[in-house]
Amino acid sequence: MPLSTEPFWSALVDDAAIFPPGDAELAAAVGAHLARDQPLVGSFVLRDTDLPAVAALPGSADLALSVVVTGGAGQVAGPAAYAARAGLRLAGLETALRDLDDLAGNARRVVAAVDAARAEGALDEDVPVFVELPQDDPSYAWLAAADEVAAAELRLKLRTGGVEAHQVPDAARLAAWADAALDRETPFKCTAGLHRAVRHDAGHGFLNVLLATVRAFDGAARPEVIAVLEDRDPALDPAELARGRRWFTSFGSCSVDEPLADLRARGLA
Repeated sequence: MPLSTEPFWSALVDDAAIFPPGDAELAAAVGAHLARDQPLVGSFVLRDTDLPAVAALPGSADLALSVVVTGGAGQVAGPAAYAARAGLRLAGLETALRDLDDLAGNARRVVAAVDAARAEGALDEDVPVFVELPQDDPSYAWLAAADEVAAAELRLKLRTGGVEAHQVPDAARLAAWADAALDRETPFKCTAGLHRAVRHDAGHGFLNVLLATVRAFDGAARPEVIAVLEDRDPALDPAELARGRRWFTSFGSCSVDEPLADLRARGLA
């Protein structure tokens, strides 16, 4: 079904219940995910090391899985091949750049590993791969790595929070990340911190990020994009927000209930 006929928030939240600070037990989290009848929820996020345990659970074949690669580029193909052998449905792969002294080189190694996995048939062409860049201001090296990701038609992953306050990027940095993605016509997902719909004392709001993405795409100046991210009572037009989903594809959250409650409280779901 085309996105234009769906709610703007369809499959917006990837269920990361087993990650901090939720830390749900794996079997319980899978059971709760399978029991949900809520279009807000997209894939189930897990580590590559969790794949064997998930494969042994009832209903695992019905899951759409986003797999976080816990090792380097050399580990990209393994989880994809395992998922195929185990009859698990792969909705996405997520990997982080760890070589801070050579981000672009690290990105090229990820691209090469993805290309090899696709050539070998371990990773389907239509499975998106998200590459997480460091939580730094976009330096030359950061942008060079983003160039490699974009040239290979992979996607970016942006970390918008964490269990500690210092892990929440300020609005200026987040705006710069979004601009970098849009300049390269590269879709992105976010992870961590986006439990609430709009900006609040502890972090960013997912609707602010979606709206800021639209405004940046439409050519708004950086100060305006920052102001949208910081707005605690933004005007929210579902049609405008829906346009942002072309670029801001989803966010991982250890809670899917809080985002849904906020949408309902605002009359959007």
